[in-house]
Amino acid sequence: MAQKTSEEAHNEHNDTNSAVGKMKKELGPAGFVGMIAGLVIIVVTSAIFLLNYSKSNKNDSAQADMFQAQYYFEQDSLDLALNGDGRNLGFLSIIDIYGGTEAANLSNYYVGAIYLKEQKFQLALDHLKDFSSSEELIQARAYKLTGDAYMELGNFSDAASQYEKAASTADDDAFSPVYLLKASLAYEKQGDLKAAIKPLDDIIKNHFGTAEYASARKHKARLEGLAGS
Repeated sequence: MAQKTSEEAHNEHNDTNSAVGKMKKELGPAGFVGMIAGLVIIVVTSAIFLLNYSKSNKNDSAQADMFQAQYYFEQDSLDLALNGDGRNLGFLSIIDIYGGTEAANLSNYYVGAIYLKEQKFQLALDHLKDFSSSEELIQARAYKLTGDAYMELGNFSDAASQYEKAASTADDDAFSPVYLLKASLAYEKQGDLKAAIKPLDDIIKNHFGTAEYASARKHKARLEGLAGS
């Protein structure tokens, strides 16, 4: 019985080789390679499609679960926004459960903002660093919050850098001058008065007529006096 099974397996192997050999002969070397390449493309394309489809469904579910957490955040119910209410997920659970989705990415922004309000500055940094957005004003706001966390931790150099990134990302009269004033203050706290003047020059040169323009001129004069003394 075992001998028969072995012979059958041998015959099946020969049949397979014969079929492959026949296909090679019919298609030719180039045609056979082309067929294999086509099969690989089909398999890879199908896998990518299924992966994207699964990710899209996951993100839709995450967006639906995040709705209540956003509501709590807007109502300043920060603990419920972070941890949920027993029926609805909070931002922390959304990050854990739906990692890799846009909802989890946005949840990092909310968690960073909440921890900043709660004066948990290192935790705020950890989450804000995990957030990124193609929406320029939102990303600029995230850089600004990151700068605020660094300021509270006494890291004035990184704070100034984040404020300057916020200003260049926003690149408008509504937000950039505010961020540039913060950058100047961070450099001043660091003790670098010359660097502190540069963001003020930016406001004076590029944001004339804004509410921050007069402040920039006043602080520049003050800093120049300190730098010259």
